[in-house]
Amino acid sequence: MKRREFISLTAKVAVGGLSGDLLNPQAMHAMAGSASQIVSSSRGPEPVLAGTAPLRIDGDLALKMVDRIHHYLLDETVKRSQERGRLWNRNYSSADRYQQSVEPNRQRLRQLIGAIDNRVPVAEGWIEEQIGASRGIAEGKGYRVYTVRWPVFPGVTADSSGLEAEGLLLQPEGSPVARVVAVPDADWCPEALAGVTDGVPPNAQFGRRLAEHGVQVIIPVIMSRQDTFSGIPGIGMTNMPLREWIYRMAFEAGRHIIGFEVQKVLAAVDWFELQNKSMSVPIGVMGYAEGGLLALYAAAIDCRITSTVVTGYFQAREGLWQEPIYRDLWGLLQEFGDAELASLIAPRSLIVESCRRPEIAGPPEATEVHKDCACPNGKLTTPPRELVAKEVERARPYFEKLNAGAALQWMEAGFGDDNPGAEPTMHAFLRSLGYEKDSLVANGQPPSMLAPAPNPSARLQNQFNGLVDFTQALIRKSPTVRREFWGGADASSAQAWADSTRFYRNYIWDEVIGRMPPPSLPLSPRSRLILDEPKFIGYEVMLDVWPGVFACGILLLPKSLKPGERRPVVVCQHGLEGRPRDVADPNIDHHFYHHFAASLAEEGFITFAPQNPYTGEDRFRIIQRIGHPIKLALFSFILGQHDQILNWLTAQPFVDPTRIGFYGLSYGGKTAVRVPPLLGRYALSICSGDFNEWVWKTTTVTSPQSYLLTHEYDMYEFNFANIVNYSDLANLLAPRPFMIERGHKDTVSLDEEVAYEYAKVQEFYDEMGVADNTEADFFNGPHTIHGVETFKFLRHHLRWPA
Repeated sequence: MKRREFISLTAKVAVGGLSGDLLNPQAMHAMAGSASQIVSSSRGPEPVLAGTAPLRIDGDLALKMVDRIHHYLLDETVKRSQERGRLWNRNYSSADRYQQSVEPNRQRLRQLIGAIDNRVPVAEGWIEEQIGASRGIAEGKGYRVYTVRWPVFPGVTADSSGLEAEGLLLQPEGSPVARVVAVPDADWCPEALAGVTDGVPPNAQFGRRLAEHGVQVIIPVIMSRQDTFSGIPGIGMTNMPLREWIYRMAFEAGRHIIGFEVQKVLAAVDWFELQNKSMSVPIGVMGYAEGGLLALYAAAIDCRITSTVVTGYFQAREGLWQEPIYRDLWGLLQEFGDAELASLIAPRSLIVESCRRPEIAGPPEATEVHKDCACPNGKLTTPPRELVAKEVERARPYFEKLNAGAALQWMEAGFGDDNPGAEPTMHAFLRSLGYEKDSLVANGQPPSMLAPAPNPSARLQNQFNGLVDFTQALIRKSPTVRREFWGGADASSAQAWADSTRFYRNYIWDEVIGRMPPPSLPLSPRSRLILDEPKFIGYEVMLDVWPGVFACGILLLPKSLKPGERRPVVVCQHGLEGRPRDVADPNIDHHFYHHFAASLAEEGFITFAPQNPYTGEDRFRIIQRIGHPIKLALFSFILGQHDQILNWLTAQPFVDPTRIGFYGLSYGGKTAVRVPPLLGRYALSICSGDFNEWVWKTTTVTSPQSYLLTHEYDMYEFNFANIVNYSDLANLLAPRPFMIERGHKDTVSLDEEVAYEYAKVQEFYDEMGVADNTEADFFNGPHTIHGVETFKFLRHHLRWPA
């Protein structure tokens, strides 16, 4: 067989065109020799790289990689949910000691849902003034309905306004028997829950029904699943549910739509508590579907709530990743399922009601105006009975060990068929609040109108704008918060910087990116020859990392490599939906990459082009969905893969382990600022087509460059804005060399935003006395590898030619 025919055959094997069994592994392994033999043998390059076994996996390795990470995460979700007990230290000797023992868990829960902002202290007479200024909008038997608003947060900065909640107050004529926050589902307005307008079946109007029994009720507005206001007017509108629009920007700021709305509920509880100074009665909360979620979380973090009804929500939660993204919580399932949340309510009363739930197939349909940007996966259905039963039974021992077994009740009459607020549930709730009558008022009549009801769309928009404005104020304040966070970093010398930033590296890896354990498997390298070019040869290489999870890529070896010579390596990283061949095959001139790994190999560099798992469209983005609840993400795996790649590269006889650089474009540029700063064996890093004022990029509501206007929900990292920005990540690399490459016509960002963020890097390197170790190449071109100044940078700092 001729050499070119052989290369053609092995190339077909590499892309899955032929079975790998056509190649005899024993014969190949026997032919493998030293590095110099590989590149200079008279009979041509060896089909298998020395020190490796034959690689015989067919098909698209990138998609196999993504699927295996999926399986790993699903297994890990089950494993971590079974290990939650190690994060708890419950003391059942008394109710007070129990509450003290779970307080650390309660505080961590506050952090996870972003319920961390101080609320406005309740002012005497706040709501009474609103009541006094109005006759109300409706009147029912024994109560009147008022529109009200109440303060939640003060302004974040001197030039920002605070946040208010809005809703209805159902005020009984006499002294209330209890006070309850009744939280509707996201697609129910307060008036429907109060029976003032249509939209909720009469027997499900639990806000009205509580008021008929003498309960003072507040019904807050919560964000809906519609997409009416999701977008940047004049620039672009999206089909994201309002909840997702708020979730994205809040997540980056360490907050959450869940936390914001829990705080609205608790601000109402603050007012109830103030009322209780003159007349103390029990305080409760009852919520349905999305409102049930809020009721559960509110009661879990606030012990002032005496009794709670969670209807249409409670269940086993290991499938959280399949629910809408606005329920995505970073690290939740490591410590909390619904049963663990219930344990924070014990020994107080908790009533779980099973009923028919909203059927949500996904986000709103995209239209010509509202473009397709929403996270596509995320459904809500009524779960099988066993998912609810399993979680209720997991919660029961927490109550029983506190001698409060009767405080947890599960109402499942007409399971899955009834509306929320069935008769047994309402009776149990009222009794838990001290209501002493044995019989309930028959399902009453809707209240009579006294004045027009508020415009629900205008009020929803007002609430939406308030949440956007409050979150944007948090974003504007984030540079100050970051400076305070980095206050302990000492840049007086390279050594002081390395020592003092060890904490920051670990914190970013653990709390922002999510840390996998170190690679747990031996390398077990496998390879196959796929390229034989005039100046270099190329091998596809695969390495084991964790059970089922592998790393792979293309290694290019210059034919000029001499026996015993150790050369620098450039790890060349593709971007979104890319493949190693896009950068390593000289016969593919991709408009983004221009085979820059091959060009560097022609200059004499050894290059390695890894396959990263950001491919397969939503297939890879689901990694974020499955990973987030157990505090893992896409880059958790990428970091481990690169760590294993470095383990292998530094062990090769032809590699100088002190001269391994990194160069990536686009998503590879994201890798350039997240991986080399945390993996000290990279000697330098070049970020092409991605360096940015990242917090601005992910949260801005003023620019078409905003990631809010794309389907790329995978870009969001919890609390990133308050911890780190791209300049901080680049500075962690110091004093190692760092460079950015950007085309003026690259629509990923704006020159001024990139220059603003890079200027902070340049200043830092200058102050450290290593100004020559950082450069920026702004060139006249689009989103692409330019490969001019960056190649010079690599030659200089990797000392090649030697």
